[in-house]
Amino acid sequence: MTKILFVADVFGKPGRNVLSAILPTFIAKNGVDFCIANGENAAAGKGLTPEIASLFFQSGVDVITGGNHLWDKKEVFQLLGNDQRVIRPANYPPGVPGPGAGVFTARNKKPVGVMNLLGRTFIREVDCPFRVALSTLEFFRDKTQTIVIDFHGEATSEKTALGWFLDGKVSAVIGTHTHVQTADERILPNGTAYITDAGMTGPFDSVIGVKKEMAIRRFLTQLPERFEPATDDLRLNAVFISVDGVSGKSTAIERIEIKLDDEY
Repeated sequence: MTKILFVADVFGKPGRNVLSAILPTFIAKNGVDFCIANGENAAAGKGLTPEIASLFFQSGVDVITGGNHLWDKKEVFQLLGNDQRVIRPANYPPGVPGPGAGVFTARNKKPVGVMNLLGRTFIREVDCPFRVALSTLEFFRDKTQTIVIDFHGEATSEKTALGWFLDGKVSAVIGTHTHVQTADERILPNGTAYITDAGMTGPFDSVIGVKKEMAIRRFLTQLPERFEPATDDLRLNAVFISVDGVSGKSTAIERIEIKLDDEY
């Protein structure tokens, strides 16, 4: 059995702080074999840098996934070219730097495949995530049966549809992007663990990570507003999955929310 922890979107410095404070102990106490974290918002709420990626890895993260904001810091282009542990959405057009998938070795020595996909509904025009998912699965053939997908999407219908589409073909489809943890975690009939959104790691006294007054002012005025991460009520959201190492089918999925001062 391989125990996989997926940490939801890490938002800005507050998210990085709660990640580094909680993750090492959680991994040790719960026997986590492999840890994935979405890092597209880790640099001041938008983007990722090599220094921040190093902090993730030092805290126990094995692979960082991305999304539509992954490109918001120019330093990420160097990072994607040099570190295969940073995965960008696989359904960007050909020629985009960085891998869209990879196979890695867990702490229990089992191979784990990771794929990142970006939704098209309400986000941007990219290649079809459904068709790209199927074609990318060929990359994993003969390498591993354990495959986890981070599907970074806005629409719950699109994420749910991909979960059903890939049921039995991958170990887990985990939704990210909305920063709101959903309560629909389940094992689909053919063994794929699914949740529409894993949530957010960062400040919950906020509007999905942003200082409340800034977000409210933007809605009231419709004027441009430079958002800043909030700072209070820090929590880590995650999903904990158990996967059979032979079949690649998931046997359990659990939603996790840990406040900074909680016992865990």
